[in-house]
Amino acid sequence: MKGGLAAVIVIAVLIVVSSAVFIVDETQQVVITQFGRPVGKPIKNPGVHFKMPFVQEAHFFDKRFLEWNGDPNQVPTKDKRFILVDTYARWRISQPLLFFQRLRDERGGQSRLDDIIDGETRNAVASHNLVEIVRSTNREVQIDPDLAKEEQITRLGEVKSGRAGIMALILTQVQKRTSDLGIEVVDMRFKRINYNETVRATVYERMIAERKRIAERFRSEGLGDSARIRGEKERELESITSDAYRKSQAIVGRADAEATPIYADAYGRDPNFYKFFKTIETYPKTLDKNDWLILSTEGEFFEFLQRAK
Repeated sequence: MKGGLAAVIVIAVLIVVSSAVFIVDETQQVVITQFGRPVGKPIKNPGVHFKMPFVQEAHFFDKRFLEWNGDPNQVPTKDKRFILVDTYARWRISQPLLFFQRLRDERGGQSRLDDIIDGETRNAVASHNLVEIVRSTNREVQIDPDLAKEEQITRLGEVKSGRAGIMALILTQVQKRTSDLGIEVVDMRFKRINYNETVRATVYERMIAERKRIAERFRSEGLGDSARIRGEKERELESITSDAYRKSQAIVGRADAEATPIYADAYGRDPNFYKFFKTIETYPKTLDKNDWLILSTEGEFFEFLQRAK
């Protein structure tokens, strides 16, 4: 009996001690409540701490930077462009007691940040033109030389606040609204900005049409250059051919001029041989094996054939 009683007492003591002792990690801060109401100051120092068992409860909160990720929302800009804005932020619980009183836990903090950051983002985007949201400086935009030749080029307006300025404005407004919630929002950024699906499809179609128009212009210019090159080739070929023909005729003329005295001298020595040679030379040019020719036997054309008999 005494052993069983001692065991019960030991177990009861352990339960009481475990309920009274808690350990605070270096990444945590604790708010103690008694019957649901906070008591004392928040505990931020790491180590072993004590509370009244069964009566008080320890609520742990993270001291580190926490992540907030918003859902992409369709927001109209000042110049009536509907865009999808995806944002994220970093925040921490700076006043755990106030945070517990206003929001109870991190889930409540995330929910409250959803309303505050999304609302301020909508207000800021709706107050600025699209160019202000996507650009940060007025540096000169490098335009594709091919697109620069096109007639329609959208010129970007002047940037006054810029993307960085708008994010700083949103962060300032968010910090004002969260200061009484025990929350400190340390950073806020645009994660992604894009057109909605319908507008995006239209933009892609326009880009494709522009590229096709540029391709057609290149093809047209290529065909024009091809025709010009072929024309120059034909003219050069005609010039070369004409020059070659002229030179060949000059050579033939000089050859004939040199050959004529030789022929004249050769044939002049024997006129009858010349007559015979020219007649014989005419026969194969005049007669064919399938031709019928009726001539007088006394004609000069038939003279040498008759003698051959």
